[in-house]
Amino acid sequence: MENIEKNAPVMPLMEQKAAGEREGLPIAVMDSGVGGLCVLREIRRQLPREELLYFGDSANAPYGERSKEELCPLILSHAERLLTEAKALVLACNTATALVAEELRARHPDVPIIGMEPALKPAVSVKEDPRVLVLATEVTLREGKFAALLKKYAKVAHVVPICAPGIVRMVEEGAQSSPRMRSYLQELLAPHLSKGVDAVVLGCSHFPFAKGAISHTVGGDIPIFDGVEGTARQLNRRLGAAGLLNPSPTRGAVRLTSSLPRMLPHYARLLFGDGY
Repeated sequence: MENIEKNAPVMPLMEQKAAGEREGLPIAVMDSGVGGLCVLREIRRQLPREELLYFGDSANAPYGERSKEELCPLILSHAERLLTEAKALVLACNTATALVAEELRARHPDVPIIGMEPALKPAVSVKEDPRVLVLATEVTLREGKFAALLKKYAKVAHVVPICAPGIVRMVEEGAQSSPRMRSYLQELLAPHLSKGVDAVVLGCSHFPFAKGAISHTVGGDIPIFDGVEGTARQLNRRLGAAGLLNPSPTRGAVRLTSSLPRMLPHYARLLFGDGY
């Protein structure tokens, strides 16, 4: 798709169907660009029978550098459009989750709407009083949801938030393993590494694509956590509880869409590999 639908219907398709007709509807997964593809890949692994619809808003990426006033109506418009044909929605974007997840859940209480947040819980458990670096975007770090997480773990860990917008841009460009990425990470993280690091949390869905470069920078023995696997598990639980798991015996199809159609080959390479 190339244009934002300004007047997308508010009533999701699954709310218009009888319970027995919903299981075969797709799960919609959305992100500001390519980042959510790592979540989509894990959903395919855990829920191979499900039909999947992916939307990446690459024309407006990165979300993490835009204002809340600009982002909220944009993200809500995309979400409402996707919900006209999906039985569930995964906000595979920490920024989108922080800004609109609660509003979408209030609008659609009968639809599983799954968000993401930085995986601090397992990171702070690596040792007693660990020093944990959280890499994220500006919007994610400044929203109340992250502030609540910081407060929750303040007594058991020293958490260091680090704004890393350059990772998003380079992943969108396909430069996640480039010398430019490694140079950027070295400059960004050097002041923090000198003080010691016990764990790293990837607080943006784009960042797992750069996990190799991040591990090279911080040291291969430092554990790195993201919310990808947990997000897919939560989706699985919610669909099961709602009786919405697809009973089909065959593998579900994947449909990739973008606000910047020229990015679709890049999406396919990240999801399926070069042999797609």
